Amino acid sequence: MKRRTIITLVGCVAGFLLILAGWWMTCRFDRTDKVAIIHVEGVITGGRGQGGLFGDGGGMDSVIRQIHAARDDEEVRAVVVRINSPGGSVPASQEVGAELKKLRAAGKIVYASMGDLAASGGYWVAALCDHIYANPGTLTGSIGVYIPYANWEELFRKVGVQTTKIKSGPHKDMLSPERQMTEEERQILQVMVDDLYEQFVAVVAEGRKMEPSKVRQLADGRIYTGRQAQALGLVDSMGTMEDAVNAAAKKAGIQGKPEIREYGRASFLEAIWGASDRVLVRTFLSHFLRGALTESTELFPAQLPQLR
Repeated sequence: MKRRTIITLVGCVAGFLLILAGWWMTCRFDRTDKVAIIHVEGVITGGRGQGGLFGDGGGMDSVIRQIHAARDDEEVRAVVVRINSPGGSVPASQEVGAELKKLRAAGKIVYASMGDLAASGGYWVAALCDHIYANPGTLTGSIGVYIPYANWEELFRKVGVQTTKIKSGPHKDMLSPERQMTEEERQILQVMVDDLYEQFVAVVAEGRKMEPSKVRQLADGRIYTGRQAQALGLVDSMGTMEDAVNAAAKKAGIQGKPEIREYGRASFLEAIWGASDRVLVRTFLSHFLRGALTESTELFPAQLPQLR
């Protein structure tokens, strides 16, 4: 009985010490103002992305969680959004942009730092920040929307593939690679693209304080270098990510060299190849596989309206 009591007492003391150690490690006695860095990398898609060997697949749920963490962190006075993305889906870009607006409304300074590539959906995200930094050689712009379509009908005929569909309506298999698009379907899709384009123009006009007519002159889908974008008013300053961090800290009233806080952790692929290589590989694969043969009549992610 005595031995059991001693063991119980030792266990209780050990548990208490573990709790105390955990409290000591999590409590910050040196509360200082910090700058948070949030990375937006790869093709911008909704959801959690594809896990596994090749990382998170560009799903924006993780980015949104990091934005929420920065918003709720009392020590974070400013946030730098580091963008290295060719763009992606419209809804995912909208969700990230909406959360950045809430972050700014909460009183945080939000700066964008463009890496190699911050185009289309990547620019959508940047446009909703307080200030945009880019390198002179950054590729940005590409303000526009498109829906990809490939017609494999002739190829199917040559290889002897025949398909039949039982569908609920005449447009249920719109964008199917197994047949030619009709003129009516083209008009339906063009109306969708025009609507999404106007939404994009409105975002840029609001974020850059431009007249929509001026944005439309610049938003013909072309890309710009960082230096060209600055001359056109699409970018504020030339500089590195460190320059953006220091400028955001100064704007937030942080004295001296700012302390950095980063949320999330690098994926396995980032650890092996690095973030920029991951962006290039995924962009290549997404374009290469976009027209892959399929018998499905559903819209795949690659067939959704794209900001790329």
